Order: sequence, then structure tokens, then C-alpha cells
Amino acid sequence: MKFPSTIIGAALLATSIVASPLTSRQHADSTKQRSARAMRRTSRPYALGTLEVLYLNQTIQETYSSNWAGAVLTGTGYTSVSGEITVPVPQLPRGANSYTNYCASAWVGIDGDTCSTAILQTGIDFCIQGETTSYSAWYEWYPDYAHDFSNIQISAGDVIKSTVDATSRSSGSVTLENLSTGVSVTHIFPHGIGGNLCEFNAEWIVEDFSVNNAMAPFANFGTVVFSNAVASRGRNTYRPSNATIMDIYQDRILTSSSVTGNTVTISYIQF
Repeated sequence: MKFPSTIIGAALLATSIVASPLTSRQHADSTKQRSARAMRRTSRPYALGTLEVLYLNQTIQETYSSNWAGAVLTGTGYTSVSGEITVPVPQLPRGANSYTNYCASAWVGIDGDTCSTAILQTGIDFCIQGETTSYSAWYEWYPDYAHDFSNIQISAGDVIKSTVDATSRSSGSVTLENLSTGVSVTHIFPHGIGGNLCEFNAEWIVEDFSVNNAMAPFANFGTVVFSNAVASRGRNTYRPSNATIMDIYQDRILTSSSVTGNTVTISYIQF
């Protein structure tokens, strides 16, 4: 279990728990709605006059959110993010109702934390109800709804590579590859849907998304590991080793996240 503590050089950084999303997103069928962005944080890292301060000072900062866990790079000019996960087997959390559907989502994305206008992301959902598990793959350019990929199968144990590419602040593509089956799907956005990217953030996230304007009952997802996690800015490639660490707090801390090299590990904390 982690507690907020952050240092940049000799500067102590404040960290807080926050509880309301900036925006939300939903599937085109209007039955599922996810949070599109991390929680608004009332404190920010001590800034030395540049958005690059987190990266340049080799700093890991942790903050808490009601729906995001994982790692977020903050800077300027992020145009590509990718990572690979092994699809987990979700389990019922302690005290669960066998008639309730418990879910979580794993995705990579550009923007959505310190950018207020758009987010480009793709990933998978994993759910459990009683003894039945289900999986789905999706993509989104917020503020448009999230849409499901219909021509790719996801199963527990599959290795999935997710990639988002911004060709401009108003165009890009997402690709989801099932490395276990060899099936790959891509969606191209010729132009943004109502909002331009800022290219401020690169993310590797496990999320408690929302259903009908309320957060879904959160599944015990075990551990999700983003391996080969990289982000690009111009011709340079960056690992998440210096990212801000986020964990989910909902009355108690639900996740434990860490970063080592190009790997982001997010674990559910069973109580």
C-alpha cells in the first residue's frame, strides 16, 4: 500500500485525494459510460517554470483518483503511446453480489489529465458476473462516444498490444493487436470529434469506468502489467519510469501501482 509522497529535487510536493471527473465518455449504444479523464487534482507538483519538471528531475510522484490507477507522463508534444498487457481473469471483490456485473478497464492514451479538450485512447474491458467473465475491446476520441471493435476476440491470457498515434492535434489512429492470435484492428480518425488534443499527457491506466453516470462496481482484476510501455515526442522515445503514479481511492485505497523501466504494474488490493 502506498501513501502520497513526492519530491522534486529538494522541493516537497503536495498530493491529494480528489473525487470528481473532469468529463465522462460512453459507448455508442448509450448503455455504458466511462470516465474519460483522471480526477481533477487540487494540488500540482512544484513547478520550476516548465511542464517538463517531472521528467527532467527523474521524479516519481503519486496521487490518488477515484477512477484511475497507473502512470501518467506530463509534458508537451506526446504523439504516440503503446503498451502490452496479458488479459487478466477478473474476480469478484470481497462481499460481492453474484448478480452484479463488476468491471475494470485497461488502456493507453494521449491527454485527458492536464488537457481539457480531448483524449485519444484504446483498450479493453474485463468484467465478471457470478462465475461468468466477459471481455471487450474499444477505441475513442473524446468527446465522441467510445466504440467497440467488433472484429477481434479477447480471452483471458491473451497478450494485447494497444497503440495510439496522433498524426496531428485533430487526427490520428488507434490499433489493438492480439499478439496471441495474430489479429489486429485499427481505427483511423481523419479529424477530431469536437475537440483537439493538447499532446500534454501519455498514459497507461487501469480504470473504474462509469455506467449510467455512476462508476461501475469495480472488479478485482488481480494484477495488470503494461510491458514494453513507451511514449514518443518527436523523434524521441520515453519510458514511463519517471511518470506520475496514480492509485484509486474509493473510501479506501483499492490499487497499488508502480513503475520500473518500461513496465507499469497495477495491482488490486483485496481487503
